[in-house]
Amino acid sequence: MKHNWEYKPWQEVLTIINGKNQKNVESPHGQYPIYGSGGIMSYANSYLCPEDSVILGRKGSINKPIFVKTKFWNVDTAFGIVPNKSCIEAKFLYYFCVDYDFMRHNRATTLPSLVKADLLKIVMPIPPLVVQRRIVEELDGINSVIEAKREQIKQLDLLAQSLFYTMFGNPVYNDFDWECTTLGTIASFKNGLNYAPDESGKPIKCLGVGCFKDNKYLSPSDFLVLSISDSISNEYLLKDNDIVFVRSNGNKALIGRSVLVRDVDEDCTFSGFCIRCRVNSDSVNHSYLLHLLRTKEVRAVLTSSGRGCNIANINQKTLNAFPIILPPLELQRKFAAKVEAIEARKGEIEKSLRELQTLLDSRMDYWFN
Repeated sequence: MKHNWEYKPWQEVLTIINGKNQKNVESPHGQYPIYGSGGIMSYANSYLCPEDSVILGRKGSINKPIFVKTKFWNVDTAFGIVPNKSCIEAKFLYYFCVDYDFMRHNRATTLPSLVKADLLKIVMPIPPLVVQRRIVEELDGINSVIEAKREQIKQLDLLAQSLFYTMFGNPVYNDFDWECTTLGTIASFKNGLNYAPDESGKPIKCLGVGCFKDNKYLSPSDFLVLSISDSISNEYLLKDNDIVFVRSNGNKALIGRSVLVRDVDEDCTFSGFCIRCRVNSDSVNHSYLLHLLRTKEVRAVLTSSGRGCNIANINQKTLNAFPIILPPLELQRKFAAKVEAIEARKGEIEKSLRELQTLLDSRMDYWFN
């Protein structure tokens, strides 16, 4: 326990406001945001919680608190946590919630769920208000730098996209009248396999749908590790510069997403929800092709061409026949060199971001544990 700090249950220092169905207050012209555990859902002409409160999921996302500066309406799957400002700074409460593991109060076996009576028993540190403000100022400072770094990365990604369109135009409409070919002319394709886990089997790295996220480039260190008893033939092993697509997934937003595999120094494979694309032509630069395939125009055409009953998908037939523009190789290489410079800068920022996140985690742990 820290000197001059009190430790009190939530029932003594805050109020928990139950959410309500928003149907009767929802309005496109409402001035108050309607919050669920995932963020703003719509707007209302009335509110339940005052400004400077915390949203906490009652069901589902129970470990992702949100700090809200304005008055708001919370839906029936989210609690509004309102601090007693005579003893708790609102942002201090928020940081405590970020650090706290609410799963310890989960009462459900499937969808995580919290009960108000359990939350009111949570004991939290209550340092003097002047100390709380100093802690908030420190954590806000670190978070502001983290957000600035994330914005830098976002802008660099936008720069790479802009560079592609500037140099090559719209890849579907072929604004610059480039030579065209089909993906099947310059590459071969292979569907992945779904492997049966076997704890006594041999471990192997596997690129699965969960690895993709927003990455452009992945290496085996980013893959999942599976233990399988099956022996894997060479045709299912990845090589440097393979491009891998998500071909099928319950989340349609992931269909058609692609990554370039790099730094393959060990046996690794890819899951049955993916398709491997391996370039076999000297007329195409791998980085250029990846960025072409990741443009919103190409993804839109690819996914609209996919066929599936209950789950959207793309297939080898679609990819083989897909038309692509083929600018001069030297221009592709020039683009790739510029993108490499952008990615190098991103790598520096991402390294700094990881260091800042470690610092933030350390300071959160110091203040709240």
